[in-house]
Amino acid sequence: MIQYKINEMFETIQGEGSFTGQPSIFIRLQGCPVGCSWCDTKHTWEVELSDEVTKEKMLAKSQETPQWSNLSVTQLKALVTEQGYKAKHIVITGGEPCMVDLTSLCNAFEEFGYSTQVETSGTFEILVSNKCWVTVSPKINMRGGYPILSSAMARANEIKHPVATEQHVDDLKALLAEHNVGNTPIYLQPISQKDRATQLAIDTCIANNWRLSIQVHKYIGIE
Repeated sequence: MIQYKINEMFETIQGEGSFTGQPSIFIRLQGCPVGCSWCDTKHTWEVELSDEVTKEKMLAKSQETPQWSNLSVTQLKALVTEQGYKAKHIVITGGEPCMVDLTSLCNAFEEFGYSTQVETSGTFEILVSNKCWVTVSPKINMRGGYPILSSAMARANEIKHPVATEQHVDDLKALLAEHNVGNTPIYLQPISQKDRATQLAIDTCIANNWRLSIQVHKYIGIE
């Protein structure tokens, strides 16, 4: 039975993309080789056996750490019930969650009335259920050297791109010219909520009829 390395699990409000404002249960997986310089979850990059902890210690964490717990689908479903979570939307994130097959995890929650969403860099094959909403946040020319996969762009239900400079916008336009994404919604997300990045994102969204994602959870001060 497949097990997942879970860095944290918590209930909150989705603050990004199409599901902004949706009560959600976040399941954050450990491990990511992509190497984004602006990543706000760098503690999830490395998988060290010495960092494995019990599910109780993982849930009790009060700060960001690389500690993770190895849990099965059955255990994750049980935890949602045990924690008394009310949200019916599951967000699987990381790290890079698509380093592993997420199909059974998505199916298990969907069978019990949950919707599922995966947030990925688009650098690994996306193995999820047919109903799963896939957010591709393409990480272009990152330190890890992983290319954006055509299959990932084709599977995307939305594309959410972090921006701080004109080069980031140019990189996205070049990627979109390479891949036919049809009417897939395009979101620009200012990096670090800086005024300059936010204005760039606003101007670019208006010019291209794209959408703005402003990480609402960070503005209102929740996880």
